[in-house]
Amino acid sequence: MTEPPQALPLAGITVVTVEQAVAAPFATRQLADLGARVIKVERPGGGDFARRYDTTVHGESSYFVWLNRSKESLTLDLKSEHGRHVLERLMGRADVFVQNLAPGAAAGLGLGAEALRARFPSLIACSISGYGSSGPWADRKAYDLLVQCQTGLVSLTGGPREPARVGISIADIAAGMYACSGILTALFTRATTGVARAVEVSLFEALAEWMGQPAYYTRFGGAQPPRVGTQHATIAPYGAYTAADGRDVLFSIQNEREWAALCERFLEAPGLVDDPRFATGPARVAHRDELNAIVAERFAASDSGEVRDLLDAAGIANAGVNDVQDFLAHPVLTARDRWRQVPIPGGVTVPALVPPVDLAGVTPRMGAVPAEGEHTESILAELGHGPEGSVTA
Repeated sequence: MTEPPQALPLAGITVVTVEQAVAAPFATRQLADLGARVIKVERPGGGDFARRYDTTVHGESSYFVWLNRSKESLTLDLKSEHGRHVLERLMGRADVFVQNLAPGAAAGLGLGAEALRARFPSLIACSISGYGSSGPWADRKAYDLLVQCQTGLVSLTGGPREPARVGISIADIAAGMYACSGILTALFTRATTGVARAVEVSLFEALAEWMGQPAYYTRFGGAQPPRVGTQHATIAPYGAYTAADGRDVLFSIQNEREWAALCERFLEAPGLVDDPRFATGPARVAHRDELNAIVAERFAASDSGEVRDLLDAAGIANAGVNDVQDFLAHPVLTARDRWRQVPIPGGVTVPALVPPVDLAGVTPRMGAVPAEGEHTESILAELGHGPEGSVTA
């Protein structure tokens, strides 16, 4: 028997957010997906500057469309008395307040965690910064690529000759994920203890956590992992090789059983299994160039489809190296029904991916992406304010 659909987990939770760019909007969009009411406060005359990063999605920014569905947009001048008064009224009704303003800006507006705790004891305040609210870099601006550089990530990414940035906003995404999980933890704590705890996340420390393995490797190995393109710095063979039809296939050997299967069933060279150059994981890494030459020669003898079939038959994980168009048409996304249509400003809809966490019996909200200030009048009316700040109720 099919269970009836459940109410969204965060139904009844109100989030007020003074946010911009990627990190905070990603955190709050996930809360909106789970049913929270998210009121996005934007500056008049432009709003969140991520609205203007590009115009590729029917005139809208690809970043903004990705990060801001299911939210309400309220334009407020927070430097005006009216704007501050409306924000105070909103936060008096809210459960969560999120901000990722420039260093010092939130405190200057009276929106720091301590000030908010004094005025709204039950409000969970979440601050997302570049390098934290204390320490020598607390006042320093931080953008995604700057943080990729500061954590050493860029030094690990790319080929032997040149480092490269990760092709997505990975520091922002990491911070947004930790902010979301921190807020959920704080909501649970408030529900079970009655205490509303502030949440603080920095882009630098979020990405620093993700640098854990290379950090240990460098600290105790004496040198950082080499930059090896699509190869793996500490496992071999693990990387992309070019087949006879010019297409790349990536595969990975994770253990000695797989190494033996590769030698016997794909390379057709069982004598390599116990070859001292390749008999252990560290030995294969030390002799990576010799091993790569053997693998590349075998790849050149078969097209990519045959390579993948043979690796599959040998029980070795592999994948074609897709471009973004290949990803958009991926059969797993289609077969698992992961796309939904979401309205955006201008009266059109665009496909959006369902959030990756499936909760049994719960359908995530996939609401519209708001136009700048779209909900200003309705929210002001709800608070008893006219458009110019007059109290009507």
